Amino acid sequence: MRAEFTDNLITGNTTIDNQHRELIDKINQLLQAIETSRDKAVAVKTLNFLTDYIHYHFQAEEKLQEETGYPGLEDHKKQHEILNNTVADLTDMLEEEEGPSDAFVAQLNKKVIEWFYRHIEGFDRSVAEYIFLLDNPERL
Repeated sequence: MRAEFTDNLITGNTTIDNQHRELIDKINQLLQAIETSRDKAVAVKTLNFLTDYIHYHFQAEEKLQEETGYPGLEDHKKQHEILNNTVADLTDMLEEEEGPSDAFVAQLNKKVIEWFYRHIEGFDRSVAEYIFLLDNPERL
């Protein structure tokens, strides 16, 4: 399964949307690396690259929420922590195996890609809507 940035993932916040596109691209790079080379070192390196970008993105999102006084920040941080823990578990799984197994790919699809879709469509869209209303008080 490839991740795809579809219209239902658009939040309306350019920065967030661009970072989501980049995250989806990095997930697909990991899947491509696994498909073309079941080499453990390649998969670990690509997963580490994805992990670094996830951390960067979450910091940027949380900073934006702090700056705007978003009331759901703590719940949002908890959701981010869930994915951080999931990616750490996937890293452990990958390092314990001889290479990226079918079980690893299945977990990546189920626990990362599906999480992103739910998170973007729910939590991130709420943040973008809140910021839009702050910037456009006449819409209230």
